[in-house]
Amino acid sequence: MDVTEVMQALSGVEDPEAGMSIVDLGLVYGVQAAPERVRVQMTMTSPACPAAPYLVDEATAAIRALAPDGTDVQVELVWDPPWTPERMSAEAQQRFGWTG
Repeated sequence: MDVTEVMQALSGVEDPEAGMSIVDLGLVYGVQAAPERVRVQMTMTSPACPAAPYLVDEATAAIRALAPDGTDVQVELVWDPPWTPERMSAEAQQRFGWTG
């Protein structure tokens, strides 16, 4: 898998509270993809987010669904840098009223 394929898989993971993908919400901080290994760093809008375990599980499942058998998939929650609305896609910012 390459980074583009991983990001496409993650685009299908929807935050149940926001009703938008974790990619549009700017929750994906980094992707490393190699033939047998995928690493994703993602965050939540708040450390207290009750959906965090669900979203990590869904992100992992989305990648595994497309990755070749035997691919080592790890999704890690990170808190630095803290998430800000500026990380959202233009569509997400408009939807939530973050644009002027």
